[in-house]
Amino acid sequence: MAVEAPIRFGILGCAEIARKLSRAINLAPNAELCAVASRSLDKAKAFAAANGFPSHAKIYGSYDALLDDPDIDAVYAPLPTSLHLYWAVLAAKKNKHLLLEKPVALNVSEFDAILDAVESSGVQLMDGTMWMHHARTPAMKDFLSDADRFGQLKTVHACFSFAADSDFLKNDIRVKPDLDGLGALGDAGWYCIRSILWAANFELPKTVIALPGAVLNDAGVILACGASLHWEDGKSATLHCSFLSNLTMDITATGTKGTLHVNDFIIPFQEKEAYFSTGTKTGFDELVTGWLPQPSKQVITTDLPQEARMVREFANLVRAIKNGSKPETKWPTISRKTQLVLDAVKASIDKGFKPVEVVY
Repeated sequence: MAVEAPIRFGILGCAEIARKLSRAINLAPNAELCAVASRSLDKAKAFAAANGFPSHAKIYGSYDALLDDPDIDAVYAPLPTSLHLYWAVLAAKKNKHLLLEKPVALNVSEFDAILDAVESSGVQLMDGTMWMHHARTPAMKDFLSDADRFGQLKTVHACFSFAADSDFLKNDIRVKPDLDGLGALGDAGWYCIRSILWAANFELPKTVIALPGAVLNDAGVILACGASLHWEDGKSATLHCSFLSNLTMDITATGTKGTLHVNDFIIPFQEKEAYFSTGTKTGFDELVTGWLPQPSKQVITTDLPQEARMVREFANLVRAIKNGSKPETKWPTISRKTQLVLDAVKASIDKGFKPVEVVY
């Protein structure tokens, strides 16, 4: 049986996160790192030399040149969010499958334009939310789906924060309104929103309310904020995202019978091993000095880091399209729902923390 050729990737831009994805493409067994483009040819050459590009990889001094390369099957786009609409649409029109960094757009209207281009060209779209592809994630989902161990979901609390230094807060693209105007909400809040929707089986909340106390910089970009989400059946969730607090990556999901805790859901403490804790029908001992039964630790090992697993899954979808299948719609749908809730949080902040209804 003939071995199928790997999916050939090009990278649009030399952002810091692209270093991680270059390694991931090299690690994925069905992908090949074939090209990189920057607006500076020297920068692209230096990036390729520093990040494990093979000697035959092509180096381009413009994004257009890479997109015009007929030997590239798919592109990874780690560009500033303000550039996603133009370059994602153009990539789709050039028939390049698209692994698009999060947040996918500045708002859902922009993302809908990207979706139109992707659907018209019949190419695959997936966003770069890496933790969704970790081997731990389906194991956690199995627990949340277990009616006997977890029961019915009642509430989710998600937090992603890190203490950015003064240089980041002054110069990083994520605090510049013309580059990544969503700030901490787009960068860190995206992960929190995705985790909440994931726990809720991607059922959209009816109402979103931003919590008072959002911190904005002088340019109006969000540095820290929180929100509460509310469903018609009584479920609720909260999120907190920040560039101003110590590194935290927590999810707590509580059901009628059980609770799930994970403390490193975005980037595991270790690359090849991750854990989460579960408790079912927990209570106190007779003297109320301890818990019975105590929560248990579930350890998951993996042969590939989550970013390489993401590339492998994306490349499998691209290969399936090459073999006659249609693009997988699950991932674009999840992206759009995440963007919708993100938009609602931003709208609630802009409206003075008033409730905003989420309309699909």
